[in-house]
Amino acid sequence: MGTVIIETNLGIITFKLLPDLAPETVRNFDTLARRGFYDGTLFHRIIPGFMIQGGDPNTKTPNKNTWGMGGPGHTIKAEFSSRSHHRGIVSMARSQDPNSAGSQFFIVTTDSTFLDRQYTVFGEVIEGMDIADKIVNLKRDSNDCPLEEVKILQVKVE
Repeated sequence: MGTVIIETNLGIITFKLLPDLAPETVRNFDTLARRGFYDGTLFHRIIPGFMIQGGDPNTKTPNKNTWGMGGPGHTIKAEFSSRSHHRGIVSMARSQDPNSAGSQFFIVTTDSTFLDRQYTVFGEVIEGMDIADKIVNLKRDSNDCPLEEVKILQVKVE
């Protein structure tokens, strides 16, 4: 377990897992990916100059009112580290409660150090930042949802 391949309809993003920084988060992501949890979900939130977010099972339905609120039915404890949220970092999304992450994650497209020690860093992109840039720069609605569907076709862990 070390590399994640996210195949989207716009291309492939590959990132390395960082189990020494966030062992429980990596284990959770690996388990969900191997079960096919992420397959068919969307990158549902994009903010130019910041990040792209995905991993919500609610995005498999057309009801956009529930997008951003779904998860796997459990949460995991935050694992903050000194690793900074620079471009290419993969981190867990959460609500106000630091221990509320479950399945949603985001890829930082522009250095965002204001997130440091507040979100769990668990990966780093090694290939495909051009795809993340393509996604983050799509036209979006007032809720930061891309107007063009960005589907996660498959997530593989190698």
